[in-house]
Amino acid sequence: MAPRMSATAKTSARPSPGSELEVLRRYLYERGLKMTTQRDRILEVFLQTSGHVTAEQLYERMKQVDPGIGFTTVYRTLRVLCECGLAQERNFGHGPARYEHAFSRRHHDHLVCVKCGGIIEFENDAIEQIQRQVAETHKFTLLDHRHELYGHCEACRRT
Repeated sequence: MAPRMSATAKTSARPSPGSELEVLRRYLYERGLKMTTQRDRILEVFLQTSGHVTAEQLYERMKQVDPGIGFTTVYRTLRVLCECGLAQERNFGHGPARYEHAFSRRHHDHLVCVKCGGIIEFENDAIEQIQRQVAETHKFTLLDHRHELYGHCEACRRT
């Protein structure tokens, strides 16, 4: 389903402090890069997605908003969104990389169906505690982690 947007993106609107738009603008400014209308639109459409989107899927959505946009522009902007912490690239071992929202989002892990490619997000405090204990036992400073479980979803098990 295509996101509903106006024909023109609002690039002059003042974003709230700490908003995704402000994070992107600050990141670009600090690197001497410009905040373009296309980057603004790509961010807006990306933020309207849910789950895990590929660059190709985002590009298809963007073409409905801006038919003249190129795939390279979408892909490069996704890379920038990852660099500034607004998106996170995920590689689940099959198919293309997927991107998910990363700003102000609680940590979560993934169940990945190796048959259909479905992804289920979950949170489990017990798993998080065990990971911290393992790191502490080994005198290891844990900075980040990705917990992915691979198997077959309920629907695929039935077929």
